[in-house]
Amino acid sequence: MRHPHHFGAGILLAVGALLTTGTQAATAEARAATPTTVRTLAATATAQQQARDFWTPDRMRAAAPLDLLAPAAAPGIAQRAGKTSTVAPTAPAQRPGAVSAFPQGGGPWSGGGAVLATSGRVFFTHQGRTASCSGNAVTSHNVSTVLTAGHCVKLKGSWHTNWVFVPGYHDGQAPHGTWAAAKTLATNLWAASESINYDVGAAVVAPLNGRKLGEVVGGQGLKFNGGYNRPMYAFGFPAAAPYDGKQLIHCSGNTTKDFLFTTDHAMTCDMTGGSSGGPWFDSFDESTGAGLQASVNSFGYTFLPNKLYGPYFGDEVKSLYEQAQTA
Repeated sequence: MRHPHHFGAGILLAVGALLTTGTQAATAEARAATPTTVRTLAATATAQQQARDFWTPDRMRAAAPLDLLAPAAAPGIAQRAGKTSTVAPTAPAQRPGAVSAFPQGGGPWSGGGAVLATSGRVFFTHQGRTASCSGNAVTSHNVSTVLTAGHCVKLKGSWHTNWVFVPGYHDGQAPHGTWAAAKTLATNLWAASESINYDVGAAVVAPLNGRKLGEVVGGQGLKFNGGYNRPMYAFGFPAAAPYDGKQLIHCSGNTTKDFLFTTDHAMTCDMTGGSSGGPWFDSFDESTGAGLQASVNSFGYTFLPNKLYGPYFGDEVKSLYEQAQTA
């Protein structure tokens, strides 16, 4: 049975739960003390190697989305408008591929280009269970920054462990290596109360074999405060039926603003569990596979199948990015 509302460490939004918890969540956010937004994970070379060794090909194949039966939090505080800003891609030249159809409701990416290397699967342990999400390498000062969903680094008040990023993942294989996170981060409002509007996380991965992540796979650009109703491309590694997590899947289309309970972007897309944290691109060039990341796969409503939602990259997400790239 298909469940297109399940994503990554998935969030299933129920109308009743949102209505009953919205006021309390917003109040908690307004009163919250400064949250812990950074988690130090594998700080030593030994710990980093242990995380890499933990994720054998069999464990990667067996890692499952962490589906929830209730929302992590109601929307709470709305986004604040800011000035549009961009960061250019630094992705190295990659093999071009065939141009895909636009719009696309969900299918394997055959377009080639940089996205094949910068996007990848995220693996972690949550409450003793191995689970998966998606992520993407972005241009950064430390040449080591990965963006993903907030619930892919912290969920139900618990930061994930054994966190690794596998760019270019394919059926248990890691063609560009397995990169252990030295630190994971989340937006202030996700760290404080797991507010769905700010479901964005990041990781700073440790060097591998003497090289930094961006030196190996490059980095995509970014766009903050870019507005709504934009043509975008979404990528991820959905692992729940009808997908199996073995390859990169994408959707594309003209996005809209969520008219229900969040300030998220909305796109017609059938990606399922495991796709959470995968990148949404504005100004995406199919011929190069490069673009400006402007969101991540976050959630779907149970009553609106084949719709995917991603948080708006405003000033809060920009602050997260700046914190991560200088960590």
